[in-house]
Amino acid sequence: MTRHVVVIGAGPAGLGATTAAVRAGARVTLLDSADQAGGQYHRMPPDAYEARRPFRVCESERCDWWPGAAVWALERRDSGPPRVHVVRGPDADGDGRRRCVLRADALVLAPGAHDRVLPFPGWELPGVVTAGAAQVLAKGERVAVGGRVLVAGTGPFLLPVAASLLDVGAHVLGVLEAGTAGALLRGWARRPWELAGQAGRGAELGAYAARLARGRVPYRTGRGVVEARGDGRVEEVVTARLRADWSVVPGSEQVLTVDALCVTHGFTPRLELPVAAGCALLDGFVAVDGDQATSAPGVYAAGEVTGIAGAPAARDEGVVAGWMAGGGTPGRLGATRRRRDEGRAFASRLAAAHPIGRRWADWLRPDTIVCRCEETDYGTLRDAAASRLDARAVRLGTRAGLGPCQARICGPTLAELLDTNPHHRPIAWPIRLGELANPPAEPKEGT
Repeated sequence: MTRHVVVIGAGPAGLGATTAAVRAGARVTLLDSADQAGGQYHRMPPDAYEARRPFRVCESERCDWWPGAAVWALERRDSGPPRVHVVRGPDADGDGRRRCVLRADALVLAPGAHDRVLPFPGWELPGVVTAGAAQVLAKGERVAVGGRVLVAGTGPFLLPVAASLLDVGAHVLGVLEAGTAGALLRGWARRPWELAGQAGRGAELGAYAARLARGRVPYRTGRGVVEARGDGRVEEVVTARLRADWSVVPGSEQVLTVDALCVTHGFTPRLELPVAAGCALLDGFVAVDGDQATSAPGVYAAGEVTGIAGAPAARDEGVVAGWMAGGGTPGRLGATRRRRDEGRAFASRLAAAHPIGRRWADWLRPDTIVCRCEETDYGTLRDAAASRLDARAVRLGTRAGLGPCQARICGPTLAELLDTNPHHRPIAWPIRLGELANPPAEPKEGT
């Protein structure tokens, strides 16, 4: 009997998994909340997407491609992978969305990650955007988020974002890397032979650096944005020199006039579905074995949820996961597995070179918003935590993390400030009560 594999996420990892599962002889249902496959890495304007048609696996007879499909819950079973609860269709007012339930022989989780932004005074002002959002507009719509833009945070992702902004006509004032030069050197220079298989990544970063040099964009290490100011929207930012622990060097503050600020402090894996499936975590990521299998029966994971290593590594992980989920012969894909292992080593190197400094909370003031949905400020959260209530009571009392985004944005911040689990949410995607009241559509035959 043909195996049915459900793949959640159509980025590099999900597409790799789908391709491999189809080649292994399985039938695949590929789900993604976006209207186009490819994820952030392959994002392109709609006209270019239609011209290139780059993901032919979505047109395979063995692949059922569901764009605009959001997985809102996973229902565990006594044996095998969980049932997948999905809503599909237009989302403007709820009309046309329908609820479906998928049953599969194997499940591949590849939901990806999103930008992490540490709070600082003024970060909620219009014009302050995540670096990922700026790149979505630049790559997908050919629109710049502003005319005078500063890019700040930490990690190599700052470089392609700045390059994308230059390509759409923005004046990029600079790229600020919060990590000090010494921290970056120690992280990247340790055991340099491990980087031998990552020459392609080095060439890619070199090309971005060259693009910034042609655009006369300065790149500064050990400096970050500690405040944004403006009347109704961001008009200026305060930058400061940072120590290795990200504490501010007194007297190093500078003020820059901007109309947009792009900021990212690394990435947060989207762990809501893995946690709902019962997958064990290790160091903040999904723990997997050599076949990309998780601790949950019949569930595999690939991509950023297992470690932030970039699109090529995510694709290799997806190929291994899809091959095994589809019933492929164990022990195959030797070259892919070797590249995957090199990618994992690169992820460890990336984390070591760009850690979050433990003193970032020094930037906060009592009136600094830490939960944008509920407008909970740091002073309120700190006072509630000082009352010695447990973390759950603090969140209920302050409403931090309980707004529409359900802690997707502020969750990692709250986890550090309150020592909580930011990913335990039985409902992983917003769904209306009316949609819950309607019975789910009958699954297709064999699903």
